[in-house]
Amino acid sequence: MSHAWRYGLCVVFSAAVWQTVAAAEWREHRLLFTIDVVLGVAAFVLVYFRRRAPKRVALVIAAMSAFSGLAAGPATLAAVSVATRRRWREVVLVGSANFVAAQTWTTIAPIEDSDFLVATLVNLAVNTGMMGWGLYIGSRRELLWNLRNRAERAELEQELRLTQARSTERARIAGEMHDVVAHRITQVSMQAGALAFRDDLDAERLREGLGQIQQQANDALHELRGVLGVLREDDPSTPTARPQPTYDDIAALVDEARSLGLDIDWADHVDGDVPVPPVTGRTVYRIVQEGITNVRKHAPGAGVEIRSSGDEHGGITVVISNPLGNRPSAAPGAGLGLVGLRERTELRGGRLHQRTEGSRFVLEAWLPWTA
Repeated sequence: MSHAWRYGLCVVFSAAVWQTVAAAEWREHRLLFTIDVVLGVAAFVLVYFRRRAPKRVALVIAAMSAFSGLAAGPATLAAVSVATRRRWREVVLVGSANFVAAQTWTTIAPIEDSDFLVATLVNLAVNTGMMGWGLYIGSRRELLWNLRNRAERAELEQELRLTQARSTERARIAGEMHDVVAHRITQVSMQAGALAFRDDLDAERLREGLGQIQQQANDALHELRGVLGVLREDDPSTPTARPQPTYDDIAALVDEARSLGLDIDWADHVDGDVPVPPVTGRTVYRIVQEGITNVRKHAPGAGVEIRSSGDEHGGITVVISNPLGNRPSAAPGAGLGLVGLRERTELRGGRLHQRTEGSRFVLEAWLPWTA
């Protein structure tokens, strides 16, 4: 039904052409009248299959229209269909065939007061307009297709960008959770393990140890809420501030680890005249934090050396060194800490390496000052 209007136009065009000779053919040329009707009906049937072989169908119907005014409508539709394909050889071939067929029909048809020159000019104008209209339709279809394709591609790219953004955000939150929470949980595990093996503690010292474990657990819970606060965009309550440590917070991190019994030798040689940018400082903080956590997990009781140096011209270098552990702690590890640190460092334009020097494990990282 969506193409019915096309066949309706064919009928109108065929009727307009044939009515000029139909009466004369019926009165004076019954054989020509019969041929005209038969070929016209056949053309209307054949034009239905034009999409299967556009050029062949158009040429066959053009040949029919040379002897049938009724075939003029189907010939026009078939020719326009060919022109919409915008293949110039086909356009010229079919257009020429239709012009020759129109000239032939105006010559043999019993048209009263027919002027050859006028008929030729009319046929040329009609066929030129017919093929031009087909070219216009083809160009418009191509334009609409391109616009639709661009819109669909843009929508797909937007969807991919959103998916990538979600994945990046999830990875960022997962890394932040690991950096923030793993450090605290490792401390809780170490302290709980130490209390479990001590049978010489009185009630007061036991309560003190349990209080430290509770404090560490509370700190872990608080920092976890801070990390997850970014996910609660629709939460009407006051959002929890995310933990944003800076380079200046490393001293407090080291002091806290020392208070829990870890032997840390820290030397800070970073140029203090210019403040370390917050993003760079936060990355250095996470590197030191992960280094301390790894010492607790894999070399409990061992001392650790931390050296930081650099300035705004050469960037910041952090070296964390500790003896290789022979007895890992009971705290489980997923092995993702260093992987996450390397990704975090590379995203900031830096590099992170790990190596073994004799009996010591060394973690070294470099970051540009303006990471």
